[in-house]
Amino acid sequence: MKLNELRDNPGATKSRKRVGRGPGSGMGKMGGRGIKGQKSRSGVAIKGYEGGQMPLYQRLPKRGFNKPNRKSFAVVNLGLIQKFVDAGKLDAKAPITEDVLVESGLVRRKLDGVRVLAKGDISAKLTLEVTGASKSAIAAVEKAGGQLTVTATAVAE
Repeated sequence: MKLNELRDNPGATKSRKRVGRGPGSGMGKMGGRGIKGQKSRSGVAIKGYEGGQMPLYQRLPKRGFNKPNRKSFAVVNLGLIQKFVDAGKLDAKAPITEDVLVESGLVRRKLDGVRVLAKGDISAKLTLEVTGASKSAIAAVEKAGGQLTVTATAVAE
């Protein structure tokens, strides 16, 4: 095979439709825009426009509120922590902090802290130090004989 023999697959490229080039083209005269009207003219961009009627997005009431200073936590489930301990990526004997979780690859980045949730089973005796944890996660770790310390005051359901 030579460079001058390279070809795209048949039917892979399609030539652009040339609009308004005579009746024989099938796209002549009005070029598929229909007759008259705002949309037949050039330079028209009407997305939410309803012909002067108040558009739907303006008729509906505003709802809700986005808190500008809300915290977002990196979420970790107990089952995943157990999986990483079994794989040897986390040392169960040493205290597991947020930095250790990031280094092991379990958490990509800390954000405003790491929050532990109780999904999955834990059997290893761990010492965890995180920003937040659900009550059921704390109970599960203590039931396994470990200890979960929450550094911030974010203990909630």
